[in-house]
Amino acid sequence: MVSLDTLFEAARAIQAKAYAPYSRFKVGAAIATPDGRIFTGCNVENAAYPVGSCAEAGAVSAMIAAGGNRIAQIVVMGEGDVLCTPCGGCRQRIREFAAPDTPVHVAGPEGIRRSFTLDELLPFSFGPDNLTDR
Repeated sequence: MVSLDTLFEAARAIQAKAYAPYSRFKVGAAIATPDGRIFTGCNVENAAYPVGSCAEAGAVSAMIAAGGNRIAQIVVMGEGDVLCTPCGGCRQRIREFAAPDTPVHVAGPEGIRRSFTLDELLPFSFGPDNLTDR
């Protein structure tokens, strides 16, 4: 299993590469898979605001592109004094590939600020298991 320190450092490294010229709010995300691989993503803004992408979405895409399909844990790193938890859309993206008890760690430059389970962030969620009985 990937250590939380290693996952944090991966999120910190990718956060520095974020493209956020409009909000100046850089976010990095690092996903660990059950087989020990790490996938990262950063937010990428666009002058047409809705076209930008979140760090978590980039990390999920990188995981899928490499053949992964399960999230063991994730670190999301932002700046400022307020917790930078995944947005609603990214919570649902994480849910597609993670169990309700998957750890979601929220970090700032100084380290992990708080850890949640996915179920705490997205209770009573709709996911792939809702469609298996069809």
